[in-house]
Order: sequence, then structure tokens, then C-alpha cells
Amino acid sequence: MDSINQNQPEDNFKNLEGEDANKKIKELAESAESCFFITNIKTGIPLSVRPMSIQKIDDEGNFWFLSANDSHKNAEIGTDPFVHLLFQGSKYAGFLNIYGIAEISQDKEKIKELWEPILKTWFTEGEDDPRISVVKVEPSEGYYWDNKHGAMIAFAKQAIGAALGKTLDDSVEGKLVV
Repeated sequence: MDSINQNQPEDNFKNLEGEDANKKIKELAESAESCFFITNIKTGIPLSVRPMSIQKIDDEGNFWFLSANDSHKNAEIGTDPFVHLLFQGSKYAGFLNIYGIAEISQDKEKIKELWEPILKTWFTEGEDDPRISVVKVEPSEGYYWDNKHGAMIAFAKQAIGAALGKTLDDSVEGKLVV
């Protein structure tokens, strides 16, 4: 544990497993302001990073995206299915780091399930556009950083800690084992 965390009067490290990990993943990912989808993890070439919108997170913690089947992302996944997802909820909390394995399909039923009208911006022929593919990311491991009691209490603890010269931090972090 690092020196800042050692100065804490309360525990701020909590690993989560199974259902608790899935709940935390879903909570943080669904409330995130941004998601970055990273490919080329194991190829030895520079990582490719792009913003992506999650269409769904299922009860098993899998992430579902819609993507163009002729995109660079799909080609990269075809070469190296290991991906990295990064989420940021706010400037101060709700950070999520997920490693997983991506799988691409042309599942028409899943496309219909995930379809939203705004997607016609990219898939101009609608949900039957032949360029649509489904990308499923199954998490293998993760890490999170969050606040225990929300932004207001976290800010109050920080302010009191600064005034007293003590480490009073409402953060919590830990490994996510799904």
C-alpha cells in the first residue's frame, strides 16, 4: 500500500468478486461520461484508442457495442481480440479499467435488441444496414476507483483533511474479479 493510503484513518481498498464485481462494473460503466475502447493490446504495435458508446451491459457484466464491420477496430479485433476499456464518471470519481476479450458477430437479433434511432447517423440504412456488426466484450479483469459516499461527502472530507493537515479521503479502490 502506498504512503498516502497508509495515512488514512479508514480502509479505502476493497476488492470485489463475482456478483459484487459485476454490480460495480455496471454501476460505473453506465454512469460514465466517457468510454475509451483500446485495441492492439498484444500485437506489439501502438495501441489504437477510440471513444465508443456502450449499447448494453448485461447481467454477466458483458459489454455490447455496435460497430461497422469494415472498421479498423473490427480488423484489429480480428488480429488481436484482447481489448482494454477505460471509463471516467467524473473528474473525481467513477473510474473503471477493464481488460477483456472481444468477439464480433453479425447476430441480427442482437442488432435489433441494441438498435437506437440515433445510430442511423452511422448506419444510414437503419438496423438492417449490412455494415453493422456486434462487438461483445467479456471482461477478464478490472480495477476501479470511486467514492464511498458520493461527491459531497468526498469533498467535505477533503476540505476537512486539508484544514487539519490529515489524509481524510472518501475514495475506495480495488480489483474486480468477474
